[in-house]
Amino acid sequence: MLLDDIFELLEKLRREDIPLLAEGKKDQEAFWKLGFANIIMLEKRALYKVIEQLLNDDIKEIAILTDLDKEGKKLYHKLNDECSRKGIRVNNKLRHFLLKETPLTTMEGLPSYLETLEKKKYERRKK
Repeated sequence: MLLDDIFELLEKLRREDIPLLAEGKKDQEAFWKLGFANIIMLEKRALYKVIEQLLNDDIKEIAILTDLDKEGKKLYHKLNDECSRKGIRVNNKLRHFLLKETPLTTMEGLPSYLETLEKKKYERRKK
């Protein structure tokens, strides 16, 4: 089921303590709501500065969770290419799943989307 699949992917990232790379404050707050603490913010910094931080922090793997809209996709591809070049593994399982299986366009909308799915699941059980 969709809800279970998303929760499983989120739990795997949390369990393995894979840092999340997010665009802005609202994304960061959304991931906090989902139980993540290891969040690296882009905050309009130059991409090379973000990559430099990842390397300085000796990060070996990261989940790039930029928005799923056109701009977020462009940003993802730039970051993915640069991380790969620098030897940082990109865990993109959650991102690809959200792109293929959900109508989401922003990461800040993920908690409310999950709440909606949970309500629908509960309502189906009541019937």
